[in-house]
Amino acid sequence: MTFPPQFLDEIRARIVLADLIGRRVKLKKRGREHEGLCPFHTEKTPSFTVSEDKGFYHCFGCGAHGDAIGFVMRGEGLSFPEAVEKLAGEAGLPVPQSSPEERAAARRRTDLGEVLELACAWFETQLSGPGGETALSYLTGRGVRSETIAQFRLGFAPGRRGSLQKALNAKGIGDDLLVEAGLLKRPEDGGPLRDYFFDRVVFPIADRRGRVVAFGGRALGEAKAKYLNSPDTPLFHKGRVLYNLARARQAAHDTGELIVAEGYMDVIAMSQAGFPGAVAPLGTAITERQIVELWRLAAEPVLCLDGDAAGRRAGFRAALTALPGLAPGRSLGFALLPAGEDPDSLLAGRGPEALRRALDAALGLSDLLWLMEVEGRNLATPERQAGLRQALKKNIAEIRDPDVQAAYRQAMEQRFETAFGYNPVTGRRVHGGGRAGAGPRRGLGPGRRPPPALVPVGRGLRQSPGELRHRREQVLLAAAINHPELLAEHAEDLAGLELADTGLRRLAGALVDLVAGTPDLDSEALKRHLCEQGFSKVLDGLLNRRVYETWSFVKPETPLAEVRPNWVHFLALHRERQAELDAARAVRDLAEDLSEGPLARFQARQRSVQGGESRRVEFDALKTVEPGESS
Repeated sequence: MTFPPQFLDEIRARIVLADLIGRRVKLKKRGREHEGLCPFHTEKTPSFTVSEDKGFYHCFGCGAHGDAIGFVMRGEGLSFPEAVEKLAGEAGLPVPQSSPEERAAARRRTDLGEVLELACAWFETQLSGPGGETALSYLTGRGVRSETIAQFRLGFAPGRRGSLQKALNAKGIGDDLLVEAGLLKRPEDGGPLRDYFFDRVVFPIADRRGRVVAFGGRALGEAKAKYLNSPDTPLFHKGRVLYNLARARQAAHDTGELIVAEGYMDVIAMSQAGFPGAVAPLGTAITERQIVELWRLAAEPVLCLDGDAAGRRAGFRAALTALPGLAPGRSLGFALLPAGEDPDSLLAGRGPEALRRALDAALGLSDLLWLMEVEGRNLATPERQAGLRQALKKNIAEIRDPDVQAAYRQAMEQRFETAFGYNPVTGRRVHGGGRAGAGPRRGLGPGRRPPPALVPVGRGLRQSPGELRHRREQVLLAAAINHPELLAEHAEDLAGLELADTGLRRLAGALVDLVAGTPDLDSEALKRHLCEQGFSKVLDGLLNRRVYETWSFVKPETPLAEVRPNWVHFLALHRERQAELDAARAVRDLAEDLSEGPLARFQARQRSVQGGESRRVEFDALKTVEPGESS
């Protein structure tokens, strides 16, 4: 029985080779590959290797070699058709019947591939031709070099109706095939065929083997959609394909790094800047199928998210999509860029070093899961904390692997101990709990830092309210001076803070002025400027061992990914306490003067406190994780 090549490719794409072989062979991860004792001959030292991204196994002892289908044939004594049918069942694919019609469909898919290749070459010539000046100017204006244009085979769809149709018709390609390839479309009103891509920069989209299967287009003029992808065709389904996957495969194999960005230009900019292992979904939320494809190439791909609310939401969706498929050593990372930035703009404005720092500071999936659930929640009461725990339990239950699920459950319990000072299972207060960095660090291997966690509200209850307020003010300013990124992100918040300490109030004003005038100062330069303005004594009171030992996240060496959630928590806490003080002051004013003015102020303060506006933990800053670089 003959199977269409596309069907066999689909089986290989859906079956995770290490999982399949791992049912018979105890595999251990070794760099980019897995190894174990060969199941086909007796050996004491492992010589059997599984290469997930290359899609084959190989034994250096006996020479056994093959893909998923070959492994099932050899391991279970099945014929080729039997092995294909078995794996098709596991992959959820109906087995095509070899018929004249199906053979004709296979030939038609080959024809479609040839048509798309011809179209790609034609788009390329249009970009370099007389009509492509505007498109070429757009690309060069975005910093795309000529060699990059050639490498990615970028092209141009002219604004002349019927140009592509006429060119390919001249090569003997009929309109029906052009429609099926997604190059022409039939208007709903029954009018003449129209070009699918019109007056757009064109980005060829290839499958994992590098064959052109579709296109993306960026409008140069007015259009309803700035970016447009080919429609689904027999060769292309946008939820299964990743842009630049064929090129990124080798880079991911060589470096172990695979980066997921949002769009075509992000991928091109990263590749050009020295990050060749970059891919992107095609304008939609990343799918489970795409995540499986990523895991074939890297154990922990990093999603490089745009620094806005939409980027953060995309990260949350990706985390939830990935949960069921998590396995030991297989997860996702999340690099959160500065507000208003994407990889392309970050590279253009600040260079590859800035992107490298963001990638190195990427949060783990468990970190993002925690942040997703605490964002915007008022967690001041045990009931609300219980609601948080319930939401986390619901998400963790989606993880199919029992070991990973247990590890997540333990990690979240540890976060509760750190954040709220008690164990959520036993309900017992943890001795010394409530301090960032306190308590046992279970499950953290050598060299691993603990995940970011909120510093709890109730720490330091033996201190007077005035002392507590002074400590909060110290923490906010000390962390901001040691991590100037916070200043750039929250200059308005800092300017609006009501600080009781006169020296700290003056220091905060100087910080805001410095950031406004010179936004790119690093911590050391910032301190020099402050000392020159006469703040040496105030800085000595802030940046000292006593403050660092009490609030460890304030230290200069603490990664920004851990500093930021704690800092915004303190900011929200300070606002909450200020709102309570303002409300109390309004009550006193009302008691002394029952006129309309004090009454209005009292009602406003009541609405503020009761509505929880000042109590909301504001995590908007979490979209800007990028240590060492101002936003």
